[in-house]
Amino acid sequence: MKNKIYLLWLIGATLLSSCAQEKKVHEYTSEEKEMASAQLNEYFKTEFQKEVEESPMMQTRLGMKSDYGKWDDFSNLKYAEDLEQAKTRLEYLDKIDVAALDEETKLSYELYRRQVKNEIEDYDYRFYNYPIEQMHGLHAELPAFLINMHRIDSLPDAKAYISRLSGLEKVMDDIIEQLKLREQNGIVPPKFVFDRTLDASRNIVKGKPFTRSAEASALMNDFSSKVEKLEISKDQKTSLINEAETALVDHVQPAYNNLIEFLENQQKRASDEAGVWKFPKGDEYYSKALNRMTTTNLTAEEIHEIGLSEVARIHGEMEKIMEEVGFEGSLEDFFNYMKTDEQFYYKDTEQGRVAYLNKAKDLISKMKNELPSLFNTMPKADIVVKAVEPFREKSAGKAFYQQPAVDGSRPGTYYANLYDMKAMPKYEMEALAYHEGIPGHHMQIAIAQELENVPDFRKYSFYTAYVEGWGLYSEYIPKEMGFYKDPYSDFGRLAMELWRSCRLVVDTGIHAKKWTRQEGIDYYKENTPAAESACVKMVERHIVMPAQATSYKIGMNKILDLREKAKSQLGEKFDIREFHDVILTDGALPLTVLESRVDSWVKTKTR
Repeated sequence: MKNKIYLLWLIGATLLSSCAQEKKVHEYTSEEKEMASAQLNEYFKTEFQKEVEESPMMQTRLGMKSDYGKWDDFSNLKYAEDLEQAKTRLEYLDKIDVAALDEETKLSYELYRRQVKNEIEDYDYRFYNYPIEQMHGLHAELPAFLINMHRIDSLPDAKAYISRLSGLEKVMDDIIEQLKLREQNGIVPPKFVFDRTLDASRNIVKGKPFTRSAEASALMNDFSSKVEKLEISKDQKTSLINEAETALVDHVQPAYNNLIEFLENQQKRASDEAGVWKFPKGDEYYSKALNRMTTTNLTAEEIHEIGLSEVARIHGEMEKIMEEVGFEGSLEDFFNYMKTDEQFYYKDTEQGRVAYLNKAKDLISKMKNELPSLFNTMPKADIVVKAVEPFREKSAGKAFYQQPAVDGSRPGTYYANLYDMKAMPKYEMEALAYHEGIPGHHMQIAIAQELENVPDFRKYSFYTAYVEGWGLYSEYIPKEMGFYKDPYSDFGRLAMELWRSCRLVVDTGIHAKKWTRQEGIDYYKENTPAAESACVKMVERHIVMPAQATSYKIGMNKILDLREKAKSQLGEKFDIREFHDVILTDGALPLTVLESRVDSWVKTKTR
């Protein structure tokens, strides 16, 4: 026992020995590596637990009910606290002798250190975003969190919901202070953002108990419907609903009224300039944003050119489909045909929306049956399909995925936005379901959450190029399996890939080449079959989420390149299921790290 204690102390001392001191080369035994790796993994576990403890909202997302009535800290002071924490972590990591770690822990070390370094480097740009914007603004995300994440299984859960309603006033005050500080630093959203976010904010305080309307507000309706399902007395339910009404009127309404007043005032000072080039050091910021989102060193110009090349290639493939279906006319004529012909759209009625959801569910169900041919590893979590809620559908994106709860209490969810049925054509349904559902985000995110023997921080890491690259790659996989039998559906797949390729052009156009919002919209309208409303939404997304949309195509291209490289090297030894395991069973990775993992796998297969 003494020997083991001494060995543990010795390895700890080696791990934490100063980098400034000259180290002797030491060949570690397997036992030493095992113990050193265990020590570092315990550190990762402790630090992740700190992150969870600091975030009541993360606790809820993970299915936990600790701090159930609280919100995260949205004050400006949190940035400085997080910076100091990151610096402390980097100091610890820099003292570690990586040679003392096993291979899996070396990967964890590399990923964790990268995250910490990025956090420190990004501190100077902490105000270079818009907390209130039409895509994922906190004005809509916080109510959506309550509706989608806060379960009410008991009376204490209901009390916690009411506590969160009351706490929204403080949260909104902090958010307004953040907006003021950003304006002092020259960060103000363009004019169009205000119309979208003001409309959504007013929707939150519309209906009972805010007005005499017969229809309940979104939050009141959510709380009441959840409480009604509790097995408690009628008097208790009535009391809870009354408490919620009071919290809504006394705290939520003032919170949103204050936000609305601030936004109305700031709107007068906003301009139409869209790109981040207008910010102080905007070019430097955009370069860093591209690096973070793509996890590559590609420049804005290089990404722009990749986009132009991909657009031209896909246009050529679409022209072949035109010939296949016997369409006479130009590609632009074909786009217009696909935009306007009623056969390609469900009706803009409740029945049409139900029909869309039913078809989407059917697509997910059919693909489930094919998964064993693609994957050795399957997620335990199920997936459901839902329409985006009415209170946020006008400004929300076309479709998105919500991860499942770790404890199995909430499945993964594929959300389809059915606000504008003309923006959701039938011919894109397959590709959309495969991207957001399976084999796309559900397979990737659910599998990552369920990984064993990796630190928790890796289960919840999010590298956009990897995550969205996998989603776009997942639109393509079914083509190889014989799906997209209808040529119009295959056109839809190409239309989705074209959409992501245009993003490379427009994002860099707006933020690096000073394109206007309208120039971006016109590019989409001229080069894609998308509805004008979808073109507008996408350009407005580029504007408030710089560089994010470039990650999809860059990530997809990298995964396809890695697959082709592995195929050429392995020949008959190549197994698509094993390849997908390599891609998915380490959690989200930067593209450079992903490439090294695939290369290592290929080497093990060729020995």
